[in-house]
Amino acid sequence: MDAGSRYNKFRPPLVNQMSHKKRARENLDRFIPNRSAMDFDYAHYMLSGGKVKKEHYGVNSPSKEAYSKQLAEIFNMNRTRILAFKNKPPHSAERVSESPSSIQQSKTIKKRRYIPQSSERTLDAPDILDDFYLNLLDWGSNNVLAIALGNSVYLWDASDGSATELLTVDDDFGPVTAVSWSPDGRHLAVGLNNSHVQLWNTLQGSSRLMRTLRGHSLRVGSLDWNENILTTGGMDSLIINNDLRIRSHIVGTYRGHNQEICGLKWSASGQQLASGGNDNLVHIWSISMGSANTTHQWVHRMTDHTAAVKALSWCPFQSNMVASGGGVGDQCIKFWNTNTGACLNSVNTGSQVCSLLWNRHDRELLSSHGFTDNQLTVWKYPSMTKISELLGHTSRVLYMAQSPDGYTVATAAADETLRLWNVFGNPKETMPVLKRKLEPFFDLAQIR
Repeated sequence: MDAGSRYNKFRPPLVNQMSHKKRARENLDRFIPNRSAMDFDYAHYMLSGGKVKKEHYGVNSPSKEAYSKQLAEIFNMNRTRILAFKNKPPHSAERVSESPSSIQQSKTIKKRRYIPQSSERTLDAPDILDDFYLNLLDWGSNNVLAIALGNSVYLWDASDGSATELLTVDDDFGPVTAVSWSPDGRHLAVGLNNSHVQLWNTLQGSSRLMRTLRGHSLRVGSLDWNENILTTGGMDSLIINNDLRIRSHIVGTYRGHNQEICGLKWSASGQQLASGGNDNLVHIWSISMGSANTTHQWVHRMTDHTAAVKALSWCPFQSNMVASGGGVGDQCIKFWNTNTGACLNSVNTGSQVCSLLWNRHDRELLSSHGFTDNQLTVWKYPSMTKISELLGHTSRVLYMAQSPDGYTVATAAADETLRLWNVFGNPKETMPVLKRKLEPFFDLAQIR
C-alpha cells in the first residue's frame, strides 16, 4: 500500500458488493371435493361443444337467438377451465382480516425496514491485531469508540468524527489486548500483553492513567464491567473481579476454565457472568461467588461447543438467556437458559462466529463471521431465519460494538478497516450527524 493511501484519513463507504415415496399400503386421507362450488351449467355447456340447442331444429325466433348469444357471452367471460371452484383462497389483503395475529403479521411485512447493504462509513485501522481471542473495540455511553491498534489506543468521537490518541505503550508492555468502557463512559480499562490492566480517565483535555491492576500472570484479553467491578480474563485461565473503589482491588476469582479466557459478559442485572474460553467451554457464574481460594464455583458449565467460545451476548428481553458462538471448528450459535443450564437452540451458521450483538429494539440478533464470506448476518429470533447478510469486509470480522442508542454497529476486521453499519434501524430522534472531513485524523499517522 503506498504512502498516500495509507494516510488517507477517511474513505467513502464500500458498496457491495429428495422426496420419499409413500408405501402402497399407507392409508392416505381421501379428498372429497366441494361439489356445491362447481359450475355444472358451464361444464355442461362446454362439454356439449359450446352450443346450447333445443330439441326442435326449426328456425329460432329473434328473441331466442339473442338469449342464446347472451348466454354464451356470459359463460365465456374470463373462463378457461371446464371445472373450477368458486371458493378460491382470498387474496393476502383479504386474509389479514381473519385474525388479529394475521393482521399483525401483515403489518410487520408491510412495514419491514430497509437494511443498507453497505457500511455508512469506513475508517482505516492499520496494525489492528488479527487475533480471535482478543477484544479490541468498544463503544462507550459517551458516544466514543475506543480501538486498539498495535501498542496504541485511539478514541473516535462519533458525534463529530474527531479522533485522538489516548495512549501508546512500550513493546515490553504491549501490544494492547483488550479495551472496555466503564458504564458511565468516563473511564477506559486497557488490557495489556504483559498481564497488566490499566485504568484511564478519559475526560476531554485531562486524559490520564489512574492506576494499574496486577493479578494475572499472562496477557489479559477479556474485560467487562459490573458497576464498580471490573472483571478481567486472562491467558492464565483466571477470571478476576476487581473492585476499583479499594486499594486491594481483587475481591473474587473464578476458576473453571483450563485455557485462555476470550469472552466475558455480565448480565444486565449484574447477578450472573457468562465466560467463554479456548477450552470450548461456557460457564455461568454468580456475583455472590468468587474468592481467591475456591475452585469449581460455576453455576452451570456448558460443554456443547466444539471450538473456542469468544462471542457472548445476553438477551435484552429475556434476562435468563445468553447466546454464545463457536469458532471455526464449531460454527454454531447456541442459546442457553442460565437458570437451568439447558441449551434452548443451536444453529449452524456455516462459518466461524466471532461476535454477537442483540437488537435492543426488536427480536433480532447480529453475528459477525470469518471464513469464507467474512459477513455480518442479521437473524430473526426465535425462528433464526436470515433477514440480511452484509458484505464489505475482506477478512474475518473479529470485533463488534454497539452505539449507545443501539441502532448503529461498528465492526473491525483483519482487513484493517473499521466500518459503521446502520443495522438496527433509525432512532425516532435523529442522531447527531457524523460530519465528513477531508482529514479527520489530521495529526495521526496510525489511522489513515
